[in-house]
Amino acid sequence: MAEYLASIFGTEKDKVNCSFYFKIGACRHGDRCSRLHNKPTFSQTIVIQNIYHNPANTAQSADGGTTGMDQSNLSDVEVQQHFDDFFEEVFTEMEQKYGEIEEMNVCDNLGDHLVGNVYVKFRYEEDAEKAVEDLNNRWFNRQPIRAELSPVTDFREACCRQYEMGECTRGGFCNFMHLKPISRELRRELYGRRKRKKRSRSRSRSPKRRSRSRSRSRGRDDRYRERERSGRF
Repeated sequence: MAEYLASIFGTEKDKVNCSFYFKIGACRHGDRCSRLHNKPTFSQTIVIQNIYHNPANTAQSADGGTTGMDQSNLSDVEVQQHFDDFFEEVFTEMEQKYGEIEEMNVCDNLGDHLVGNVYVKFRYEEDAEKAVEDLNNRWFNRQPIRAELSPVTDFREACCRQYEMGECTRGGFCNFMHLKPISRELRRELYGRRKRKKRSRSRSRSPKRRSRSRSRSRGRDDRYRERERSGRF
């Protein structure tokens, strides 16, 4: 019996534990769900709830208002740039303050339990725990941050496969993740950093290369200080 219960844990056959919460770390029923939401006490992954506001989704926010940006004034390129800027800011801040990131994903769903959720999977569980403790004492865009450890470790199971193929009929209110993609250029830049770091450790640098590296580092530090002064993340 114990083996059977273990085999169905977190699946549709499990009548005790919520399969949606187990797979995507969120449930549209929230506290009203008839099944248990087993929140992890340790995990590599954290979720920052409802933090990203897509300027193209103006009409269906949780309180009936708008996201504060008029989609009619923004082109597809501008919307993508807005998202890339947000993603880079959060990714860089997370990795600089808390530790190496294996994967970061942003939901483009419209349902209240998923809209604007940012999932960050760190390399180490200790870094995720440290991030949650610190983030819940911080603000972003004049709103308090709500962060918690998430049971999600495999985003392939959490994502809507029909959406990835352009065939999801539920739209933004689908109960599986619709992940918003960043540009290829930004992906190469962010996820390529650790590869460049590993290569740089395995070979000595010339004085010129060290100088350029210090210059880039000073530029990034200046941008971080400017964000802190302006009340950004």
